[in-house]
Amino acid sequence: MRMAELSERSGVPTATIKYYLREGLLRPGRRINATQAAYDEEHLRRLRLVRALIQVGRMPVATAREVLVAVEDESLDRHSRIGAAVWSLPETLPATAAGTASGAAPTAETPVPDAAAESAGERATELLVRLGWGFGSAARDESPAYRTLVGAIAALDRSGYPATLEDLLVYGRCADQLGAVDIDMIERYEPGTRQVEAAVAGTVLYEPVLLSLRRLAQAEESNRRFGEGS
Repeated sequence: MRMAELSERSGVPTATIKYYLREGLLRPGRRINATQAAYDEEHLRRLRLVRALIQVGRMPVATAREVLVAVEDESLDRHSRIGAAVWSLPETLPATAAGTASGAAPTAETPVPDAAAESAGERATELLVRLGWGFGSAARDESPAYRTLVGAIAALDRSGYPATLEDLLVYGRCADQLGAVDIDMIERYEPGTRQVEAAVAGTVLYEPVLLSLRRLAQAEESNRRFGEGS
């Protein structure tokens, strides 16, 4: 297909497609002549992934490029490629986790070395052990998700809503089931780059689904206990 058709089918303006090409987010098309190129279904799929990362995931272009590099790294096995790609996704912490005089929101790379953070780290480590997550326990020092977890637990403590290990285990067991569902969905696609793309897109696109369903479930349970459903 020509760029005009690629734009029509993807819903992405041609100017944006050209920008993604310049930034290396989209592979060049097959050159037809000096001024035109042809694109295929792989370009269309990749373009939709890029839009998911940038629009839904609110990811900076530079970060999206790093994620796509991990997606295409065929030197790694499937587990490592999926991990490298998903771990490249941005991690954020609630502003209350900062505990800094500046008031700036922290990131997964800027933990706060105080008593709350130390206690949160101990609980997070014990949580992984209790859940039987051996890989997570071994890789926690390199895991952005682990650092985010520690920061979130510390934020709860500082805000006066401490999360006990028993509280965290309930969430962890639910997450264990969700993780299995996620990998089941990834396995619907062909091994290789397609599966890694699915892992990235699924992580980005399903997180709003999970958040929405959680809030809807809270409303239902509140109604059953305190409202008209009680």
